[in-house]
Amino acid sequence: MEIAFTKMHGAGNDFVMIENLDGSIELTSEQVAALCDRRFGIGADGLILLNPPVEPNTDATMIYYNADGGRVDMCGNGARCFTSFAIQNEVGDGQSVSFQTDAGPMKALANDGIFTINMTPVHSIALDQSLSTRNGEFQYDFMNTGVEHVVVFRPDVDQVDIVPEGSAIRYHDNFPDGTNANFAEIQDDGVIKVRTYERGVEDETLACGTGVVAVAIAANLTREQPTPVSMLVRGGDVLSVDFDRQGDAISNITLTGPAKVVYTGVVEV
Repeated sequence: MEIAFTKMHGAGNDFVMIENLDGSIELTSEQVAALCDRRFGIGADGLILLNPPVEPNTDATMIYYNADGGRVDMCGNGARCFTSFAIQNEVGDGQSVSFQTDAGPMKALANDGIFTINMTPVHSIALDQSLSTRNGEFQYDFMNTGVEHVVVFRPDVDQVDIVPEGSAIRYHDNFPDGTNANFAEIQDDGVIKVRTYERGVEDETLACGTGVVAVAIAANLTREQPTPVSMLVRGGDVLSVDFDRQGDAISNITLTGPAKVVYTGVVEV
């Protein structure tokens, strides 16, 4: 079977995008992993299907797979790419798209190549936790911003040996379903530098949308970082996270940043 695809990235977080509005394409986890393989496939951090709507008042459904072929609830950078890709395929009104994810409903706005995503509600927040790994003990914050994230603040994130440190957190017994691991540094100018070890990719990615949202919320709750929060990701782009806060309650979370087409093609599956 031949499948048309578009390769896209959001701040360096890259995806294979497939239009499946007739619902005819079903991929196994092995096929997804093969397509995302950077040596033998197209190469990507994940694969996204643009599926037909299944819920009322939505334009489409976003199905997201990590590079290992595992289906997960949501991806923030992927949601921006999904919005751009949906608009390219005449889904929505040309400026906005409402869509369903496994994490819940979402809505996105487009403005000259910049996309603002209304994120799903954050939950399972646990602040100022302690964790012991083979790399030592440290304090962390945990929350689910669509998927699970650990946030660790460090004075110099460029010095983090992210694969061993990130994997030690990702596979820790404290997280039976696994977690993503984010290391963050609040710079003197208020911009937060973020590096993410991503579950399902099992390596550092150049950006993680749900990860920067988790970092921004943790920085606001534990360090009174004002909103909107500017987030410098490994790919070099600056993403913006905004939300409302009443006490410790967080609502109306948005993630804003670019989404770009790299190339299009046809692949045999």
